Amino acid sequence: MKLLLENKTAVITGGSSGIGLATAKLFAQEGANLVLTSINKEELDKVVGEITGAGGKAIGLVADSADPKAPKEVFTKAIETFGQVDILVNNAGYGDMYSIEETTDEHFEMVAQINYFGIFRYCREAVQHFMPRNEGVIVNVTSVNGSLPVCGVAYTSTKGAVNIMTKNIAIRFSGTGIRCNAVAPGHTDTPMARAWAAGDLAGGDKMLRYNSLYVNTEVPPTQPEDQANAILYLVSDMSKAVTGRVLTVDNGAYMY
Repeated sequence: MKLLLENKTAVITGGSSGIGLATAKLFAQEGANLVLTSINKEELDKVVGEITGAGGKAIGLVADSADPKAPKEVFTKAIETFGQVDILVNNAGYGDMYSIEETTDEHFEMVAQINYFGIFRYCREAVQHFMPRNEGVIVNVTSVNGSLPVCGVAYTSTKGAVNIMTKNIAIRFSGTGIRCNAVAPGHTDTPMARAWAAGDLAGGDKMLRYNSLYVNTEVPPTQPEDQANAILYLVSDMSKAVTGRVLTVDNGAYMY
């Protein structure tokens, strides 16, 4: 049986832990060539070693999504190594809990550089590479907090903005072979989410108190693999007629 991503090359930002790691492992099982980025070289080397040791093809690049030069450098290396890029998964992100009155301009700018401008730049680089072939897929990992904003004001604002950007890109390329969708995870069992649930994210627990008012907190968290399965669906030909969608994966906790 043909693998879903056989001979496809995928760039996954934030690919060394959490949802990015689960996605990388699943894509490798489905035959993809992987270009993984992270700011953590030790984690990155470990993941690449595991994938290549199991017979997969992967390279790791230390890259900060807030760096304006990173997307071009990553795509250049990916093309040098594998010939072209077929898939972009924008997974890297930063979470915080600072409420509006606590958020400085500098903090909002820092969050936006990672969660919004970084994704914008990677998307721009991707579509410029996709357009000559009229083919390629982008999945942006956002958050349920982009629609039900019970975390920090910078985090939720940037996630909501990426949802809109996703739709804008999809409209621009509607009817072509270039697609853009988003996955909006609910509470997922990752290091960042565990810190959020404990009130240990930057900004403390001031916004966390509102979570129980709007969210079914009795619903168990999703696993990174649940998000990876949704991402795989959106990058594969199973969803070839799907674009401009934000797919919520949350076990039904956020009924907004």
